[in-house]
Amino acid sequence: MSQHDEGHTVAGWTGTAIATVGSGLLGLGVCTVSAAALIAGLAVCAVSVLVTWYLHLAGWGKPPGPRRRAQWPLRARDTGARDGHPGCVSCRLAGRGRRTASELRPVSAVGEAEPAAAETGG
Repeated sequence: MSQHDEGHTVAGWTGTAIATVGSGLLGLGVCTVSAAALIAGLAVCAVSVLVTWYLHLAGWGKPPGPRRRAQWPLRARDTGARDGHPGCVSCRLAGRGRRTASELRPVSAVGEAEPAAAETGG
């Protein structure tokens, strides 16, 4: 049996639990035709997204891709979260892990990247 990281994190479990409660409220609202339950369910689902995002940024989430074996336990905190994870939408939305000016390349009007000065010999 091979062991692998399934990505279970505090952020993931907490967000899932809160979203489950919100989904239950939405279902209750549909079954009872209650606008108050529907609004409450939508609000709880929105809170689950924000809580999960906050926990991810606080280091309790998982960066995209595989993690080192030492980071597999549920209570393992991600020390690289403060700098942002490459390719992570959550980190990008929070302004973390942005590229520096030297990594950016100009884009032409047709949407293709222009060749760098070193590639064109100039």
